[in-house]
Amino acid sequence: MRVEIWSEIACPWCGLGSHRLDRAVERFEHGAEVEVIHRSFPLSDGFTVGSTISVREVLLRRYGLAGARLEASTRQIEAMAEQEGLSPYRVLDHQVGNTRLAHEFLAHASAEGKNRVAWNAIFRAYFGQARPVFDLDDLLGLADEIGLEREKTRRVLTEGRFGRQVQDDMETAQRLGATGTPYIVVDGRYALPGAQDTDTLLGILRQVWDETHPTVLVADNDAAICGQDGCAVPADHVAHA
Repeated sequence: MRVEIWSEIACPWCGLGSHRLDRAVERFEHGAEVEVIHRSFPLSDGFTVGSTISVREVLLRRYGLAGARLEASTRQIEAMAEQEGLSPYRVLDHQVGNTRLAHEFLAHASAEGKNRVAWNAIFRAYFGQARPVFDLDDLLGLADEIGLEREKTRRVLTEGRFGRQVQDDMETAQRLGATGTPYIVVDGRYALPGAQDTDTLLGILRQVWDETHPTVLVADNDAAICGQDGCAVPADHVAHA
C-alpha cells in the first residue's frame, strides 16, 4: 500500500500531520507493508529568496493576529502536538522564508533513498528546534546530519537540479484536488485534506487494505492444492486409495 503526503515545510499542520500519519502506520496491523512517500507542495513563493521574517510579523500582516489572539491560536497547535508526543513543537517563535531550496534539498534526499529520513529531519529542525532551513548553509548542515554527501548536495542545490521535480510534485497534487497542505492520498483511492487525526488515518488504512486484499476463507486445512513444489494429495484421499 502506498500513502503519499504533500506538505509545506513551514506549515505547522504539516509537521503534525506527518507525525499523525507515522503513528497511524505504526498502529496498523499491516504497517510493514505500507510505503509512505513525502512530496513537496511549496506555498512560500511570496517570500523573498535569501531573507527571512518572524512568524509573528507574518501573522500580523496577513491575518491581523497579535497579542492574546495570536498566542491563543498558535499555542493551541503546540498543545495538540505535545499531547501527541511532539515536544517541543514551536509554531510561533521562529523565522519563516522562501522554502523552494529546502524542497529541492528534500527531492535530492529522496533520490538518494532518504525520503522519510529527510522530511522527518527538516520538520524536527524547524518545529522542534526552531532552526532556519532556508539557505544553502542551513541545508548543508542537515545533509551532514542525515548522511548525504555534503559537496554533492551543494552542487545539486547550486545547479537547481530538482527545481522541476518540486514544481511537478505541486502540480500533481493540484490535479488530484489539493488546494493546501497537508494533503494525503492513500493508494490512489482516497484523498484526505488537512491534518487528519490518527484514528481517522488508521481507519482509512484498514478500509483500503480490506478493499484491495481479499479475505482468504479456509474451510478445510487439508484441502487439495497445487503449489511451486507440486500438487499435494489430501491425507484422506491417500487413506482411501
